[in-house]
Amino acid sequence: MSDLGDQIPAAFDPFAEANAGDSGAAAGSKDYVHVRSQQRNGRKSLTTVQGLKKEFSYSKILKDLKKEFCCNGTVVQDPELGQVIQLQGDQRKNVSNFLVQAGIVKKEHIKIHGF
Repeated sequence: MSDLGDQIPAAFDPFAEANAGDSGAAAGSKDYVHVRSQQRNGRKSLTTVQGLKKEFSYSKILKDLKKEFCCNGTVVQDPELGQVIQLQGDQRKNVSNFLVQAGIVKKEHIKIHGF
């Protein structure tokens, strides 16, 4: 029985890294632009863009995205996330390429979520 006690570490916290990085991650996560796809109903989906800098005009970016990808969209004000751009359809790759080519965001600062 004493051999078993030697193998099991008593003071291991699996969430220690996550909790330690929380203070830095909260400040660092605002540097990223998050592009997500959400399933609506059936085959319909919605693409959201979150984390753009406040100095950009969301309505002008939305207008260019809608014109480029031939889809509809809107800007939604979320109490926790701020302004979020929503587009119809799964436009994750298109949006990320557009933001990089337009010079709005660098490629390293875009996180594409989903499969």
